Amino acid sequence: MIRPYRDGDRDAVFDICVRTAKEGGDSRELYPDLELMPSIFAAPYTLLEPDLAFVVDDGERAVGYIVGTADTRAFIERFRTEWLPTLTDRFPAIDGEPSTPSEQMIDLMHHPERMWIPEVDAYPAHLHIDLLPGHQRSGHGRALMETFLGALRDKGVPAVHLTMVTANTPARAFYDRLGFKEIPVPDPGPLTRLGLLVG
Repeated sequence: MIRPYRDGDRDAVFDICVRTAKEGGDSRELYPDLELMPSIFAAPYTLLEPDLAFVVDDGERAVGYIVGTADTRAFIERFRTEWLPTLTDRFPAIDGEPSTPSEQMIDLMHHPERMWIPEVDAYPAHLHIDLLPGHQRSGHGRALMETFLGALRDKGVPAVHLTMVTANTPARAFYDRLGFKEIPVPDPGPLTRLGLLVG
């Protein structure tokens, strides 16, 4: 069942995020603080744009979610002023060059402007979607995406983008089936940007 996110889903959403944050797989060895990845890629959306947060509920708990924002530029400002101050005690800014995977993520956390590049300007919304491995390839991802896109249409949003690790080929196949197209970006590094017209 697809339904709106509720406060009681927090632990399940954090668990899903952690167990899918390494190219779609378990990230616990890479990022031992289990609050880190959800604090960047899930929790701020449920707080700042709860009307764009949905979960798949298997009758016992959330087993997948989709979160996002209708306006990436506005979200960046709210992340910086409303969300980031709640994290700085646990995740202070890195002094110098990040040297571990966790430090790299903390550095990303403290630079939310990374979410916007000129090439995505025509795709003002962005999203994150994750499903536990045992619940993938069963239609839940498509249902989550359709629910999210419907909510964007209701807001009059013209297009949405996402950023994915290029090596996550199963995710790329899923997005391709949904009609997402690659957004050319100079020097993309290990990431791929994909966009979709919402209308």
